[in-house]
Amino acid sequence: MSTRRTNYRLAAAQMNCVLADVACNLETHRRVIESARHREVDVLVFPELSLTGYNLGARVPEVAMDRDDPRLLQLADAAGDMLTVVGFVERCARGEYANAMACLCEGRVVAVHRKLNLCTYGGHEEGKHFGKGQTLTVTDADGLACGVMICADLWNPGLAHAAMLERPDVMLAPVNAATGMVDGDFDDEGNWLICLKFYAMMYATPMVMAHRYGAEGDGWFWGGSCIVGVDGRVLARAEDSETLVSADIDTDEIDAARFAMPTHRDADTPLVASLMAQRLERERRG
Repeated sequence: MSTRRTNYRLAAAQMNCVLADVACNLETHRRVIESARHREVDVLVFPELSLTGYNLGARVPEVAMDRDDPRLLQLADAAGDMLTVVGFVERCARGEYANAMACLCEGRVVAVHRKLNLCTYGGHEEGKHFGKGQTLTVTDADGLACGVMICADLWNPGLAHAAMLERPDVMLAPVNAATGMVDGDFDDEGNWLICLKFYAMMYATPMVMAHRYGAEGDGWFWGGSCIVGVDGRVLARAEDSETLVSADIDTDEIDAARFAMPTHRDADTPLVASLMAQRLERERRG
């Protein structure tokens, strides 16, 4: 009789990367993957666009990869049975690209998530260079269902709600958020932690946020990579350095939290859909 697995080790790779230098960034990924495997990590998350850097502008085409690119498959080989999620620019069609995360395991690309909510405000220009994703992503890590939402995907509550209703056991949140990219006095670091704790508590879903630490041009990436438990409590948080932060979770605790506060069960999707349809009809009528 097989034994149901309940314990998993989650990790976030807090790293910096060299803008548009995929070869250099691949070496960093290999080193981090090797370290994570030594620590018996089950799920490893890298930051958004970890293989390319963020402010690519016109260089997007030169760093783009197909999802079966040999370089991704090499990382998948290195990952072994550890689900490893890396950020890259995906070539979707001629002249069309996506800000994407590749989910790697046992030599294969098992899933790709394309960013749904592109940032085109403040210092962000993603909508000028990338096409929007159109689907939600949940992939398996030895019985652990892992959802993926890239950075600003989580700042659209409707998208986050839809993703949580897929009932992932954990949500993986790769981020690339430099200080000062949002206008005004927006507290990027503090508000990100509030966001993660809210979703973890509201949906009884542990959150793994992987962010960069270091400079890119004039931008500064503040780190703060962390793992948040089902009650909104921070289980582990990275220091101000390039590092690997990890924490263990027990899926029995997810069961208990969702039974105590059944947000998924009581979401009443038909009612929400009806209210949204009414709203769309009012907008159509002006």
